[in-house]
Amino acid sequence: MQPNTLLDAILDEAGVSHAGLAAHVNQAGRARGLSLRYEHTAVARWLKGQRPRGQVPDLICEVLAARLRRPVTLDDIGLGVPGEPAAPHTGSLHGFVERAPALWRSDQQCRPHLRDAPAVTGTPAVMPVWEWENPPEDVDVSRGGRHRVTPADLDLLRAARTHYEQLYRKAGGVATRARIVGFLNSEAAPLLRGGCTDATGRQLHRATGGLVAIAGICAYDSDAHGLAQRYFHQALRLAKASGDQGLGAYVIALLVNQSLFTREYRQAVAFAEAALRAAGTRITPALASDLYAMQAKAYAHLGDGTSALSRIRRAEQSAERIRRGHEPDETGYVQPGLVNVQVAEALLSLGELAAAGEHAAAAVDTPAHDRGRVHRLALLSTVELRQGNADRAVALAVQMAEQARGMESRRLRDRLRAVREHLVRSGCAGTAEAAERIDGALRVPL
Repeated sequence: MQPNTLLDAILDEAGVSHAGLAAHVNQAGRARGLSLRYEHTAVARWLKGQRPRGQVPDLICEVLAARLRRPVTLDDIGLGVPGEPAAPHTGSLHGFVERAPALWRSDQQCRPHLRDAPAVTGTPAVMPVWEWENPPEDVDVSRGGRHRVTPADLDLLRAARTHYEQLYRKAGGVATRARIVGFLNSEAAPLLRGGCTDATGRQLHRATGGLVAIAGICAYDSDAHGLAQRYFHQALRLAKASGDQGLGAYVIALLVNQSLFTREYRQAVAFAEAALRAAGTRITPALASDLYAMQAKAYAHLGDGTSALSRIRRAEQSAERIRRGHEPDETGYVQPGLVNVQVAEALLSLGELAAAGEHAAAAVDTPAHDRGRVHRLALLSTVELRQGNADRAVALAVQMAEQARGMESRRLRDRLRAVREHLVRSGCAGTAEAAERIDGALRVPL
């Protein structure tokens, strides 16, 4: 049995205790001529995944609908009949908004089934991208609610996105994830259910989508790939509701990056193509350059050198058109030197060591935030080692290890371990010192 996270989340929203729900269900049953004697232990079993018998699921909906002052369906409480289609509104924005916070709440509670779930592949992975790109669109995203969403609320969400993105870059996703998920539960969830006009709703969904995307990045950086993918899919649905194709293309870029990590190279190419196609002229040069560069990496892994080099040229052409101050906040990660990193990795996969070295060196010589600098040093160290420049590779590895101190990131740790393994395997002089520095950076547990 899987825990019923939807029921757990809606009970929290309604402010009903386990004992309170049991008492209300018993009372609602008496009104129907039923003699029910449920206690809090029964509710605990339902939350663990046991399905109540008879009319009880309908009674739970009745109780919660009265409490929340809105319709509540069996699908809303995670008790829809398996194999039967969901109620008509569940695929709509309304249904999505009611269910999205259940994921955030479960993440905050550190549910193992959520944290350890692998990323889905095949149709379940592709459908959210297809639905983002294709009709129907959300004609009206206005919503009734007891709390009216204000411009100050939107400013709070935008400021939080910037804050958590900067924290992620400096401290890593492991340290940042709990904080941003807590914010989603305490601040974003009530606003998402709040009352707003269509215009305000577009801005609300855009601001929330940006936050959810950062939560997905932090989950990815924590090695929780199934969870990260679910956050990215949520962010994509919010982007569609916002009407901002550029935001959606940014979220797809995150899915492309994850596809590269999970070695789904053809999926990475297809996703990037969908983002470039759907966003069209609304895509910014920074995002276009990143998407083309990631396509180049995917083609290189597939052994298609011609397509990889073609995408490298497009990435470089797009990068030349980037104008700072004319890009949305989300594409701030495409800093000077990032395209050099992506291109170097593609060239490295193609065996073009000299060209890869030039791009990797250019990336290291360009200022970057702390996290980006670790990746750039790791890449250049790897290239130098493969070119036979052991002393240079060791010196770069030492810099990398020092730069990584204080960051809590499983992705960075993977990068450090890979560099250490390459150095030790080479047997070159000086590798012992570099390995010791890396071990020191890895010694403190996350």
